[in-house]
Amino acid sequence: MTANETVSLPSDVLRYTAFSGEPGGGNPAGVVLDASGLDDEERLAVAAEVGYSETAFVTAAPGEGERTFVVRYFSPLAEVAFCGHATIATAVALGERIGPGELLFETPAGPIPVLVSEDGRGRPLATLSSVEPHSKPVDDADLAEALAALDWAKDDLDPRIPPRIAFAGNDHLVLAVTTRERLAALDYDFERLKALMLRLGLTTLHLVWREAPDVFHVRDPFPVGGVREDPATGAAAAAFGGYARELGIVPEEARLLLHQGEDMGRPGLLTVELRAGDPRVHVSGTATRIG
Repeated sequence: MTANETVSLPSDVLRYTAFSGEPGGGNPAGVVLDASGLDDEERLAVAAEVGYSETAFVTAAPGEGERTFVVRYFSPLAEVAFCGHATIATAVALGERIGPGELLFETPAGPIPVLVSEDGRGRPLATLSSVEPHSKPVDDADLAEALAALDWAKDDLDPRIPPRIAFAGNDHLVLAVTTRERLAALDYDFERLKALMLRLGLTTLHLVWREAPDVFHVRDPFPVGGVREDPATGAAAAAFGGYARELGIVPEEARLLLHQGEDMGRPGLLTVELRAGDPRVHVSGTATRIG
């Protein structure tokens, strides 16, 4: 397939929005429930044609039971090892077809258990359990370059939530600011930030403002995926939960609420649960069909 050719979308490309019960909120994802006939080039072309930050491609896991699936994620520009909102969307899509309960997704980042149930309003709810998270410091020069690309000053950063690269399936640079206004005014140099992120292997920047001990507002630039901003980022939420617990920013056992997408006009809510003695991070959200 050449750059000038277009792709015909398979008739079974589904569209769901995750982390919202309303089609106009949350983060849209494409879902292909039977991708067995598509090679990698075709999957990338489908993801580009769909145009969402990610599209999930599902195939059966031979010999692993009817509730275990191989899931891969493609942005319009490249494959992504793990995507939280597309996982939530895919789990809800499968749950609507094969019933609620436990699912297991075999992903490039590792096995991801997902529980499909209902929330208190009878809406489909999915809870993913991340791979084991960890974090590492960010180099001073790389931090300075990230701030320059964002047009932020070092004084904008909240010293209680230090810059760090957090992982729960892929890497995200966590940067926290002291005011909601600074977060709302996000306007960054797309190519400059993209170059830094490619060099560091980052999937998003996870930009944070803390409203209360367990309530955060977040935004996630995603230039490496060809998308200026991700409206709701489950993978980054999982990475942030692990990072916050590791650094003692939140207790070992906690339930965090992350508001994302408000500044884009697509409000969503991500619930992050940390359980004592359990290294995984559990991220929950509703999902609903678009169209």
